[in-house]
Amino acid sequence: MNATPLPPFLPFPPLAGPTGFYPVVPDAAWVQRLLDWGVRTVQLRIKALDHQPDAIEREVRAAVAAGRAVPGAQVFINDHWQLALAAGAYGVHLGQQDLDSADLTALRQAGIRLGLSSHTPAEMARALALQPSYLAIGPIYPTTLKVMPYAPVGLAQLKHWAALAAPCPVVAIGGISLALMPGVLACGVDGVAVVSALTLAADPQTAALSGLRLAAERSSLL
Repeated sequence: MNATPLPPFLPFPPLAGPTGFYPVVPDAAWVQRLLDWGVRTVQLRIKALDHQPDAIEREVRAAVAAGRAVPGAQVFINDHWQLALAAGAYGVHLGQQDLDSADLTALRQAGIRLGLSSHTPAEMARALALQPSYLAIGPIYPTTLKVMPYAPVGLAQLKHWAALAAPCPVVAIGGISLALMPGVLACGVDGVAVVSALTLAADPQTAALSGLRLAAERSSLL
């Protein structure tokens, strides 16, 4: 007698809108500032080791509240999925290593959007099998923000991988400056995540507005 096959994973909810220009920032104040400037997709990524648990919880709750107050905002919380779940977050972003411990069923049942990182075809396949809301691919270019055990993907490979991931939206990340954004967007990705291009900019507001303009210009050509 054949065993009854297990039902496939239910997909995570789709994004409410394109990711487009997608800043990744270290605290809730940055999230609020970007939303005020018109950015609608933002990720809170708290990596500082000196943050205490109560401080991290406050940052997550503040970022979630900021996003919920702005129509069309898509605020993702990196890693801290339990806090995001408790706060009623719009979205969570997880790395491959987090998939072994995160309660994906609870996130699905709560209607939370899920973004997953990938760096290789094998990681892409693993992520896509979970039917996330979007797939992040990187690093596209060398990055100095953290030591990466992966070689840069480059534009040619990004274009190929983005096509393989379809119809799942793809976000490119890693070493992408505003000057490099048009070439990355031309690879067929839904969005471009930036970190230092914004947080280390001499004028972050001007950088944010430029990023929004570049993403809008690309969308108008499609």
